[in-house]
Amino acid sequence: MSLTNYTFTQICQMLVVPAFFATLKMLLISGVLSTIFGFVFGVILILTEKGGLCQNVVINRILDFLVNTIRSFPFIILMISIIPFTRLIVGTSIGETAALVPLTVACTPFMARIFQNSFKEVDPALIEAAQSFGASKSQIVFKVMLKEAVPSIISGLCLAIINLLGCTAMAGAVGAGGLGAVALTYGYQNFNKQIMYTICVVLIILVAIIQYFGDWIYKKLK
Repeated sequence: MSLTNYTFTQICQMLVVPAFFATLKMLLISGVLSTIFGFVFGVILILTEKGGLCQNVVINRILDFLVNTIRSFPFIILMISIIPFTRLIVGTSIGETAALVPLTVACTPFMARIFQNSFKEVDPALIEAAQSFGASKSQIVFKVMLKEAVPSIISGLCLAIINLLGCTAMAGAVGAGGLGAVALTYGYQNFNKQIMYTICVVLIILVAIIQYFGDWIYKKLK
């Protein structure tokens, strides 16, 4: 589509604004999903490690290996390599909905490590005290470990969400839509620096907003 007959304001209304909301949608949905899955895996990792409440070396090593393996893949390569899995889940490998699968898969291991490392920072004396009062494992996880680790978790999640935002932009370069697709198709490939720089500014503002609220929540909970 030629943009020569459109003003910058019209271009923003036609391309940048819809792409912004598409990126926001991908960020929110994949962020929530990866946080949920990451929490589950993080809890399993911390409980099954040596000396944990449910020590199981086999499960811990398998999950640890899986987390490390997925984290080692650059996002673009991961996104392409799991196309069959993406098609199996959502029926297509192109578009915003399809992008949710690789985005969630890529971010979940990072979330798992964030939860695991945050739980490790909890004072063991608090866990021992809860055990001495007869608290169940689920009570220890949710009422002791999670409660004490919330500030650290928030700080880590903030960094993970910002990283996920970068992944949504990369996903746009291979057919996912959003700001990345607009920057590549209408900016880079059409030699339109105005669109390119506009997308960059939007992404910078998004990162600044996420970091600001992350820091604000952290200070409130600390």
